[in-house]
Amino acid sequence: MVEMNGKQKAAVLLVSLGPELSAQIYRHLRDEEIEVLTREIANTASIRAGVRDEVFNEFYEMYLAREYVEQGGIDYARELLEKALGAARAEAILSRLASTMKARPFSFARKTDPNQLLNFIQNEHPQTIALILAYLNPEQAGMILSALPPEIQVDVAKRVATLDRTTPEILKEIEQTLENRLSAFAIEDYTMAGGIDAAVEILSLVDRTTEKTILDALEEEDPELAEAILKRMFVFEDIITLDDRAIQKVLREIDTRDLALALKTASEDVANRIYKNMSKRAADMLKEDIEFMGPVRLRDIEEAQQKIVASIRRLEEAGEIVIARGGEDEVIV
Repeated sequence: MVEMNGKQKAAVLLVSLGPELSAQIYRHLRDEEIEVLTREIANTASIRAGVRDEVFNEFYEMYLAREYVEQGGIDYARELLEKALGAARAEAILSRLASTMKARPFSFARKTDPNQLLNFIQNEHPQTIALILAYLNPEQAGMILSALPPEIQVDVAKRVATLDRTTPEILKEIEQTLENRLSAFAIEDYTMAGGIDAAVEILSLVDRTTEKTILDALEEEDPELAEAILKRMFVFEDIITLDDRAIQKVLREIDTRDLALALKTASEDVANRIYKNMSKRAADMLKEDIEFMGPVRLRDIEEAQQKIVASIRRLEEAGEIVIARGGEDEVIV
């Protein structure tokens, strides 16, 4: 295999995955990372099958090792990797991983029952609770947020959404305090957590009453933050989770031009769900509109998709359609 640096390997991986999957990965990267990778991809002319396979294998091995470390620490990962790949290969993988990975903090908490965690953190300052929730699995965080008193829920959700970087000293102090209480093992880390996306992910997993209580209060306290969260609570690609009757009702609410724009970069699954709920003639006309539309600014496409998302949320608030969410146990009749 030709010697490649990390950026080149990442470019090979993204090119090999294809534009749709690569676009999803891009959403989790910082602007400067996207810029570097895009430049590297542009300089990648062709990829030999052997090179691609080796990059895929290395990526899988690193992913596997990271998972093992998260589950049980370095010794646990070494034991499993040695059984699967041999001692020499396992040591090489762990050496590479050590230079690129710092285990996420609160790993011990992610293995703890949410009800037990709630007992330890419910009386902490809302900022401390928000920091801990930001590092938990969304399911755990959603259960804990649902169980907090309503006045605390709003404050904590707001703080999760506005978290930026936490100094290593503060993070370490909170982690060690919680670790001592739970008598568990933790690994130090200085990564970023929180932000609007973290708040959205957590809110999407709480029950609808809790979600509405928090968002209504946020709209009064910080309308801009509430709007930013609302825009992310249901994304355009989530249309595939709606039932046929709901999609048909949505289609009656939106402009054909907006629909054509929105579908220009949509996945095949989303497009097919839309076409399925239209007459054949209307679907054919829409496909023709998209085909002959020509180049369109990405900003215009995103605005059209956001209009459709806004229509979906209005219909849900009016009780005319139902958006399925995690964290609920509803019977729909």
